[in-house]
Amino acid sequence: MNITHPHIATITLLVDDYDQAITYYCQVLGFTLLEDTQLSDNKRWVRVAPHADNQTALVLAKANTQEQLDSLGNQAGGRVLLLLQTDDFQRDYQRMQAAGVTFTEAPRDESYGTVAVFKDWYGNLWDLIQRK
Repeated sequence: MNITHPHIATITLLVDDYDQAITYYCQVLGFTLLEDTQLSDNKRWVRVAPHADNQTALVLAKANTQEQLDSLGNQAGGRVLLLLQTDDFQRDYQRMQAAGVTFTEAPRDESYGTVAVFKDWYGNLWDLIQRK
């Protein structure tokens, strides 16, 4: 992949258990496990993304301090943390609902697209969005 401009390659998301997080993001949200490398006895480099060819991935980082543990599920201070963009809102909304994803609202049409807020395994808020 030739990148000619800066881009966000990874976003760190705190988790409390690597394997549980991998299961949630890959089996429930349908992400792809890009990498799972053991770095030490208690640290791994785990990257997941909606598709293998995405430029941006999540690094699932195990919380190690009390401050980090306290941030689980509230990494954006109660606001939407991440936007998961789709090209077929209804397909992905229905698949995610069937997989047990908790949506905090019904889908709505906005000037910028169709959107619904959901919570991930930890309680972080996400937008599922199909832009116009």
